[in-house]
Amino acid sequence: MSATKSGAPAPTLSEMFAAQDPEKIQKLSVVMAEATRESQGLMNDILAGSTFSSLGGPSKPDPFGASTAFGKVSRSLMTHPANLMNANMELWQGWVGLFQDMMSGNHLEPSRDRRFSDPEWSQNPTFEFMRRTYELNTRWMMSVIDAADDLSDADRRRARFFAKQTADAFSPTNFFATNPTVMKKMLETGGESVLEGLRQARADLKRGGGKLMISQTDETPFEIGVNVATAPGQVVFRNDLIELIQFAPSRKKVFSTPLLILPPWINKYYILDLREENSMIRWLTSKGYTVFVVSWRSADETTKDYTWDDYIEQGAFAALDATLEASGAEAVNAVGYCIGGSLLTGALAYMAKKKDKRIKSATFFASQSDFKLAGDLLAFTSPEGVALYEGLIEENQGIMPGEAMGETFNWLRPVDLVWRYVVDNYMMGKKPRPFDLLYWNADQTNIPGPLYKTYLRDLYGENALAEGRFKVLGEPVNLKDIKIPALVQAGREDHICPFDSVYRTARALGGDTTFVLAGSGHIAGVVNHPDAKKYQHWINEDLPESAEAWLKDAEELPGSWWPTWHEWLGPKSGKKIEALEPEDKGLGAAPGTYVKARLSDIRKERGLT
Repeated sequence: MSATKSGAPAPTLSEMFAAQDPEKIQKLSVVMAEATRESQGLMNDILAGSTFSSLGGPSKPDPFGASTAFGKVSRSLMTHPANLMNANMELWQGWVGLFQDMMSGNHLEPSRDRRFSDPEWSQNPTFEFMRRTYELNTRWMMSVIDAADDLSDADRRRARFFAKQTADAFSPTNFFATNPTVMKKMLETGGESVLEGLRQARADLKRGGGKLMISQTDETPFEIGVNVATAPGQVVFRNDLIELIQFAPSRKKVFSTPLLILPPWINKYYILDLREENSMIRWLTSKGYTVFVVSWRSADETTKDYTWDDYIEQGAFAALDATLEASGAEAVNAVGYCIGGSLLTGALAYMAKKKDKRIKSATFFASQSDFKLAGDLLAFTSPEGVALYEGLIEENQGIMPGEAMGETFNWLRPVDLVWRYVVDNYMMGKKPRPFDLLYWNADQTNIPGPLYKTYLRDLYGENALAEGRFKVLGEPVNLKDIKIPALVQAGREDHICPFDSVYRTARALGGDTTFVLAGSGHIAGVVNHPDAKKYQHWINEDLPESAEAWLKDAEELPGSWWPTWHEWLGPKSGKKIEALEPEDKGLGAAPGTYVKARLSDIRKERGLT
């Protein structure tokens, strides 16, 4: 049983219902009547705007081909009925055990699933039965897919992904009448929580232009360049695609070899500079590195037709040239984060072919160049998925809209990034709290259509970069040609670039490669300031065939992986020289102008709103 702030046991749902007097019930009726009107208004808003998500519609009821994947599971089980029989037997045994427990009053340990943290899910027989039924049926559904043992890896992955999406959507926590926490909140507030939740839903619909755009945070306290992205520096180069920012030194002596960082263009660079206390950029300058970071332009009418080669030539290579000019150095150490690392890999393979030695070493943050084990995102590379995204690009006049990309990544972790907010915001009426990381996450960018198609088809779909069938500036490239020292970092819980996929990328390179595994995921695994003393990381000098074998023999170290990276990078960064302040070239101070472009402003400029 949970407790109140005073330490007394919190009342159960049954006790709260019993305590309702006629006056409270009358007030609740009035509020719920108003909530009903708000609910009708919500439906009107949906119908007046976009009835269906842009990722589907009445002509595309199954936009990603889930039915195709499930059909293959069904055919496999029809061919091997014993496999289905075994799975159903386990389900039947589970149901028998459940009824025996419920009849005998035998309560199991509380669920480890955070969705079911309310004591009612373990102590109230009705809710416990709902929870255990849901968990039992979910396990059965996934076991049925596993029982189809002649599926291809791609078909099994796709079927498991959509089955999990279905299970997550139908969790009893997502429905008002089957969520005890929501019902308690309704009674505590006299129904005001329900009314406020409906109002927030309508506000999010309005913000999304008729499409539900869930608010994950209160964005109003944040301003780029004021309380996020505040590391001092200057824009030292600009073209139509990038701004190159040189950050001010914080030490009198610095390494002679500058550090050039290529962040992903799916989000903005300031994930590396959110706040002073967790800024990687500030930490790097404090260690004596001269840091240059690319700030990508969100795709608009100027850049909507840019290709992968354009991003190599006018992005990576233009930034390299400008970094060398601004620093006076002959070579740099380079960093690629996520898709920025994929781009860097292609650039390095091309440079190796051309005997270009202007990059001395490479570090990759949570980045894939071998996509064979690229995880749940592969579910979107089916023929149906590719066709859908190409149609979406066409509908948006040649641009992959940032809103759709954000939605895609949210649905990779729907429990945390979708349903949690449906429950908190719309069912319990909670207002989202300010959170800088979620502000950054919501500050999405557009992607040029040709660039996105290359990424989806050639890299994810065909794994062409890892298999030597990818061309950069007309030249076929091979990752084994990359002989410079490399450090490849992965996050153990990364759902975008999975650990074993990033490990395959490390083994695909041709030089002396160091692999480091960090605790946590795609963001917190990378951006983990040592002062926070959070998580851990693992090191192992060997690169055995599998990620599992690597981890088995790895040494676990406490805290951030940044100091380990610094120990590796420092000796490759040249002698110490006098630090130079970034030159003011009349292009403006950091964080520049491209980083401040919002999707809503670009849509207005393109006449799409």
